Amino acid sequence: MSSSDYSKSTSIRASNVLLDLEQFLPYRISVLSNRVSGNIARLYGERYGLAIPEWRVITILALYPGSSASEVSERTAMDKVAVSRAVARLLERGFIKRETHGDDRRRSVLALSAAGFEVYETIAPMVIEMDRRLMSVLTEEEEQVLERLITRLAEAGLSRMAEG
Repeated sequence: MSSSDYSKSTSIRASNVLLDLEQFLPYRISVLSNRVSGNIARLYGERYGLAIPEWRVITILALYPGSSASEVSERTAMDKVAVSRAVARLLERGFIKRETHGDDRRRSVLALSAAGFEVYETIAPMVIEMDRRLMSVLTEEEEQVLERLITRLAEAGLSRMAEG
């Protein structure tokens, strides 16, 4: 059986409904996100050897110092294992520090070190500029509409997921 015969028979056996990924919104958003994130990742990857999860941890800690790894995971929607690995690598490289939380010795919080702030302050302006260039293809009105639509879809996705 040739590969084209196999794919035809598999399609027929599997379902008469075919999902066109290129028209499927979650797929399209994921592809766009991967492409944009990949371009941005080159900035901090080449200069500091950071991976995407590590940069996201640095960015969250710049905005929310004293966050726990769980809080970073919630804010970024990253898997806890990915956050844990990123935190371990960043601790090892001296970009972040871990401290116990005030009265609760069982809870640790994370913060950027001086080296971590340097990374953030070097890369963040470049990332902001890339975002500006990406958004420059839209009018101001289109940007506002896009922001409202993203917010609405995110809220609907979260509430529908909670419903089951």
